[in-house]
Amino acid sequence: MNTIVKFENTTKKMSAKMRHGLTTAILLFILLPSGEAIWLDVPTTGTKCVSEEIQSNIVVLADYIIISEDHSLKPTISAKVTSPYGNNLHHSENVTHGEFAFTTKESGNYIACFWADAKSHGNKDVSINVEWKTGIATKDWASIAKREKLEGVELEIRKLEGAVEAIHENLIYLRNKEADMRTVSEKTNSRVAWCSMMSLGICIVVSGLQVAYLKHYFEKKKLI
Repeated sequence: MNTIVKFENTTKKMSAKMRHGLTTAILLFILLPSGEAIWLDVPTTGTKCVSEEIQSNIVVLADYIIISEDHSLKPTISAKVTSPYGNNLHHSENVTHGEFAFTTKESGNYIACFWADAKSHGNKDVSINVEWKTGIATKDWASIAKREKLEGVELEIRKLEGAVEAIHENLIYLRNKEADMRTVSEKTNSRVAWCSMMSLGICIVVSGLQVAYLKHYFEKKKLI
């Protein structure tokens, strides 16, 4: 009888742990950014830009479209997307709708800039809706489920696995970035210390030369 009670208690504990783990995974999946829709008001003159810091080997998909309530006016815009090193990843002119996709090659800030084309907007600001997706948010789960014959719980578990992998990769990226910043900080501190020591040594040498020169000068003038 005691054995049965212990077995039931152990089973309850395991079930509680499984529920707790599943709840944690679901919360991580919910908290993980699944894409971002941005509303921009582009002025008649000037440029509006959006940027996001993305690590390398990440898929990026974006779609932008002009939102205009005045159907008699058809404004157009130009768009340009650049990498952290200034490489041109997308460039389009005189369009009302556009999209771009690429896989990041280096880590850093990726910038998308938009500006209104002259004489196409009637001297009014142009509103743009930008849908920006990165990483796991770019996956087409409907196609994956159809191809691999996943449904229900299996599909949700697959999504959770992808979310956990994305979070793990992001944590590794942040850890590596923190290590790089710490290395740069240590090198900077070391260089500042050497510079301070050199400055102090130069000051001591110059002071000694000044004292020697003044002593020689006063001796020559027979003042001392």
